[in-house]
Amino acid sequence: MATTNVLGKVYETLLCSPGMNEAVKIDVKVSRKAILLLSSVLDRNMNADNPNIKELLELVPAEDITELETFAQDCLKKAGLTELNEKVKSLQAK
Repeated sequence: MATTNVLGKVYETLLCSPGMNEAVKIDVKVSRKAILLLSSVLDRNMNADNPNIKELLELVPAEDITELETFAQDCLKKAGLTELNEKVKSLQAK
């Protein structure tokens, strides 16, 4: 448990560091497969019951989590994978 608290403090310190709120422009080419996988990983971990993930997400401000979710959705939209992603999600729910 002490290790978790130390790791939490490290993340908290990193997230509060100067310049962390500055926007960064990234020009990168990524395969559709990678975008779909990234979106899936983010979605599953944001809703996971894993205590380590929950503890990390508690350290992150809600607006930052929303920004990350929006980024994933934007990537899906730009790659033309929004509809496919929704269909995959519906299959996972069944």
